[in-house]
Amino acid sequence: MATVTSFEALQFPTRNELRQFAELFSPLFHASTEEARRQAVSALSQCPNVPSAVALFIASQPISIAAPFLVSSPCLSDDLLIMIARTQGTAHARAIVRREQLSPTVIDALVGLRHSEPPRDAARAGTSEAAADAGAATQSPARSAHAPAGPAPAKRSSARSAKGAEPPKAGAPASSSQPQAAPAARVGVDSTAAREEELRDQIRRLAAHVSRPASDRLGLRTITPMQSALLVRFARNREGGAFATTLADVLSSSRWLSERILLDISGRQLATTLLGVGMEAEEAVFVLEKLYPHLAKPATGTTRAEQLWNGLIAVECEERIETWRRADSYTFRPQEQEPAAAQPANATAPGANPTILPTGDTRSRPALRQRTR
Repeated sequence: MATVTSFEALQFPTRNELRQFAELFSPLFHASTEEARRQAVSALSQCPNVPSAVALFIASQPISIAAPFLVSSPCLSDDLLIMIARTQGTAHARAIVRREQLSPTVIDALVGLRHSEPPRDAARAGTSEAAADAGAATQSPARSAHAPAGPAPAKRSSARSAKGAEPPKAGAPASSSQPQAAPAARVGVDSTAAREEELRDQIRRLAAHVSRPASDRLGLRTITPMQSALLVRFARNREGGAFATTLADVLSSSRWLSERILLDISGRQLATTLLGVGMEAEEAVFVLEKLYPHLAKPATGTTRAEQLWNGLIAVECEERIETWRRADSYTFRPQEQEPAAAQPANATAPGANPTILPTGDTRSRPALRQRTR
């Protein structure tokens, strides 16, 4: 326990300290009592720096010891959780289900494990049938041993008819009830499989909602194939004005915002915009390299444009675009300019005070006074 306490006190353990702890933990764990093992596992379940070998060793222990570690340890990866659930049994899988955060991959694997298990009703029916067959097999040798040797044929026929009239014994399986029980068992198995499949589909839909694919842009501002082709064409021909107009149309914003985005010579704002509207990676990288030649230079196996594109996060880019559009709507309001453009040139705006312009007499009077003097 002292070794575990000293390891917990290390905020950032070095590689050598992790190796030493992994080497010392297993022999100390086997030499400790049951209560000391539980305390050590409970303490390590809150430690984020447990080596992977130690984590696998603890998770493979009996469920009475490994339960708190499986439920709350932050150092268990998805692959490790799936391997433990597949190799250690149902009890460990149930402990993994109790974790606060599970990735869609782990959820799908757990549901698949549950779906692959035989139904409980079918297992019980198979066990009962096996027991009945075993009982019948043990009774038949006993009957043959106690039966008299060489009975007359008439006595045999009368005995068979008498036995046919008697009710079936409790120990012998009823042949008429087997055909009725088999369809009922099949219906139960089919209903259980249908419920499990429905639950699996529901979990998949929830997982897809949490981590939606890149192609799912429902409700998001998305560039059309025509707009994407126009941006690529204008970038190839270096037509900045047409490119800015098309970009403003993509964003449904003013031309001022698109020009402000293009003025960023680093190309980061344009890359953020193209990623936020869902443009294809190849086309976006081509546009960046054509408009900003310094991004076309190679860097560590790729170009600077590809590095810039791979370093962006789609969700953050979408939020930043909406922030820019909101600020642009505060600055540039076309709804206030459209009524003024629709009015004739000599009409004054309603509620505006007319301004008095100086006439020719008022301008010439000071000049006449100067001349008379």
